[in-house]
Amino acid sequence: MAFSKWFFAACAAVVASASAAQAADYKMRLHTLVKSPHPYNDMAGFMQSELSKRSGGAIEVRIFDAGQLGKDPAVIGEMGLGTIDLMISSTNNAAKQVPEYQIFSMPYLFGDFDDLMSKVGPGSAAESYFKQVYEDRQLNMKLLALGGSGTRNMSNSKGPVNALADIKGYKMRTPPSPMISKTWEALGTLPVTIAWGELYAGVQTGVAEALESSIPGYAGSKLYEVAPYLALTAHTIQVNHVSMSARAWEKLPADLQKVVTEVAAEASVLGIEKAKQYEADLVKKLQADNGVTVTTPDVGEFQAALAPMQATLAEELDLVAPMKAVMGQ
Repeated sequence: MAFSKWFFAACAAVVASASAAQAADYKMRLHTLVKSPHPYNDMAGFMQSELSKRSGGAIEVRIFDAGQLGKDPAVIGEMGLGTIDLMISSTNNAAKQVPEYQIFSMPYLFGDFDDLMSKVGPGSAAESYFKQVYEDRQLNMKLLALGGSGTRNMSNSKGPVNALADIKGYKMRTPPSPMISKTWEALGTLPVTIAWGELYAGVQTGVAEALESSIPGYAGSKLYEVAPYLALTAHTIQVNHVSMSARAWEKLPADLQKVVTEVAAEASVLGIEKAKQYEADLVKKLQADNGVTVTTPDVGEFQAALAPMQATLAEELDLVAPMKAVMGQ
C-alpha cells in the first residue's frame, strides 16, 4: 500500500515536472503602463490565461503593469533587443518610433468604438499598413493587433457645454501637440500649453479654463474639483497597440504564432468592451459622488467645424498615407 502511494506520487511529480519544463520553453514578460482598473490590464490578464491554456502550458506570460519595466519609449527599445516580449499601450506613446501613429490624434477620425474596430481591427487594411510600417522602420517588433481604450472629452470650469458656441474664447489647455492645438483653435478656443502635472493648479488659477482628457485621467487627477463641467465630446478615441518582440516571435513554432495572433485579436475586442464599461461607470460615479455636471453636446457641430482641416493637417504632418490606410481609401 505504501509502495502504491509512493509510486503514484512519483508519477505525479514526473508529470508536474514535465509540464513545468514545457511551460518554461516560452516565458514572456508583458508590459503595460497603467494601474488597474484599466482595459490594458484586462487585456493583459486575458492574454496571460488564454496563451497558457491554448498552448497547453507552453507559453507562460508574466505581467508587469504600472510601468514597472519603464516608460513606453524605453520599453519599445527593450522590445527591439528582445529583453521585453510583449506590450499593450497607447499608440500616442509610440509616436516617436512610429510617427504614422500620430494619425490617431486626428479629431473625429472614428464615429464610435464600432467604427474604430471596423477600420483598424483584426484583418483591416490599417492593421496591414501598420504591420508593414513596423518592418520598414526596422523596429524588431511585430504588431499583433490594434484596438481602442477610451474616448477623450472636454471639461471646463465655467459652465455646461451644450453647443460649440458655448466654448468660444475659452482658454483651452492642450498638450504640446500641433494637431491637438490646431484642433481646438479651429473650434474657437484659445490653446495654452500646460504640463499635465501642473494642470490642476493651472485651471484653479485661471491660466486655463478648459481641458481635454480621458475620463479616467480626469477622475484620477481630481480635475473635477476645478473643472466640474464635463462635456462628452468624444473628439478622439484612444487607439492601443498589442506588439511583440520580433525575437520572441521568431522563437515560436508556426502553430503557437497562430495562437498568439488569435489571442491578441480577441484581447483587442475585450479592451473595447472594458473601455465602454469603465467609462459608463465612471461618468455615473462622477455625477453621483463628485457633483460633476455632464452634458452631451451635438458633436455634429464640432465635426462640421473640423472637417475642412483634416486633409490639411494630414498633409502638414506627413500623414496622408496612414490616413488613407485608416479610412480605406
